[in-house]
Amino acid sequence: MSALHCTPVGEPLLYKILHRIRFEQSACALAWADVDLRDGFVHLSTAAQVRETAALHFAGQRDLVLVAVEPARLTAHTLRFEPSRNGALFPHVYGDVPRAAIVWSKPLPLGDDGFEFPDVFSESG
Repeated sequence: MSALHCTPVGEPLLYKILHRIRFEQSACALAWADVDLRDGFVHLSTAAQVRETAALHFAGQRDLVLVAVEPARLTAHTLRFEPSRNGALFPHVYGDVPRAAIVWSKPLPLGDDGFEFPDVFSESG
């Protein structure tokens, strides 16, 4: 299956989970995680995907930050939705995510029953 290119205008926010230290090191652009460096693109998730991403790739980890990214603020033609986990289309950025594309960042604390997502996720289940 080939990559599906996104027309970002009006698209919902996308999300990145990072360790707080990595996020704080992000000056002009979001710091790339080790998996991003290995794969050659920045891994993002949709609101429907981010909880599973947290559970699968960050289980038991603390001191994390959830970053909301506005697709329309990404460099043109760098965002692609590509098949990944179970064939679902995941947002990948082939280039830097500029700080200007970050709408907000919030701590992602680990509670007794898993990660405690911000209130903005209460409707997305």
